Amino acid sequence: MIVEMLAEAGSGHPGGSLSSADILTCLYYAVMRHDPKNPNWPDRDRFHLSKGHCCPALYAVLAEQGYFPKAELAGLRKFGAMLQGHPDRHTPGIEVCSGSLGQGLSVALGMSLAAKLDDKDYRVYCLLGDGETQEGNIWEAAMAATHYKSDNLCAVLDYNGFQIDGRVSDVMEIEPLADKWRAFGWYVLEIDGHNMAAIYKAFSIAKNIKDKPAIIIAKTIKGKGVSFMENVVDFHGRAPSVDETGLAKKELGKKNG
Repeated sequence: MIVEMLAEAGSGHPGGSLSSADILTCLYYAVMRHDPKNPNWPDRDRFHLSKGHCCPALYAVLAEQGYFPKAELAGLRKFGAMLQGHPDRHTPGIEVCSGSLGQGLSVALGMSLAAKLDDKDYRVYCLLGDGETQEGNIWEAAMAATHYKSDNLCAVLDYNGFQIDGRVSDVMEIEPLADKWRAFGWYVLEIDGHNMAAIYKAFSIAKNIKDKPAIIIAKTIKGKGVSFMENVVDFHGRAPSVDETGLAKKELGKKNG
């Protein structure tokens, strides 16, 4: 679905969408408390896609879950259609507009603090990009979340090693990443972001952490599942051509057409 909608749009971000697909699938199918028939249910768990450019993955999951008809996916990035190139609150299931990197963890923290103030037991999940952690605002939010003992907040870092300008380590090194989050007082889990059992176990552990927020650092592969996209920085923000779309669909086990 990610490949098809990006091909139809002729623009967008396949690499990070594919690297985060397993994480989002686990969240929406097995972890989060939510109701597609009632997107504004007050007691729902909240999810915020901080790396908003990877919204094709989120749109695919939301459509599969029934938040809106799958036919809407063909309108991605088209004028007048529901699905914009970055998440927007006009789309059912989207909590907050996003796309400007570095802001999402602060937004998620605000949601988690609201839950505590309102004496609600919902949890808040936030998906970050690895290049995004070069933004200073991420670390301000990290510090504040620990100060307020936001144990209802779980961040997930899609660590695929690439950003728009190249390898994360070449643009601005973020290692030692786990040690940095621990130094800010977070409970840190490191997993294979494509191992569904490991993803589910990490979310289960995070749910039981008390008096501090948790972050799951998920090691992933940019463009996962499509051989000619994997670990290729060009596919950070380039839609597949017609021929590439056909090849990708074959690799992903779909029929052409």
